[in-house]
Amino acid sequence: TLRLQRMPNQLWALRVKLFRYSGVSAVTVVITQTCLWLGLVIVGWPALIANVVAVTVGAVPAYLLNRSWVWGRKDSHSMRDEILPFWLYSVVGLALSSSLVTLAALWWSSTALVMAANLVGFGVLWLGKFFMLEKFLFKR
Repeated sequence: TLRLQRMPNQLWALRVKLFRYSGVSAVTVVITQTCLWLGLVIVGWPALIANVVAVTVGAVPAYLLNRSWVWGRKDSHSMRDEILPFWLYSVVGLALSSSLVTLAALWWSSTALVMAANLVGFGVLWLGKFFMLEKFLFKR
């Protein structure tokens, strides 16, 4: 019965983390999309360069906010166990979104469609990233 009593608490904790993770994702999307738009429209970078810069800038607050606010980690950062795996997963997202952004830029001359391609790339990996962070990266 103790296990049955713990399950609702664990499910509730997972829901809270997913809600907070969604909030971090919203912040990250705003940062990334703003940087992408600035790179494309104001600076005039090619779509691929603008995407790499935007994703890199957005990954920093994503890591820090996920680690501290979503998973409540306040201890020292581990390069091997946290930072490197987080960045590797981010690089997978970068590769996917860069591919989609490059294709969108080749097919359409629309900043909005290039920005949408960036969102699709990260949206595809979003839920997988949550479970990777939960089960491996920030697991206590």
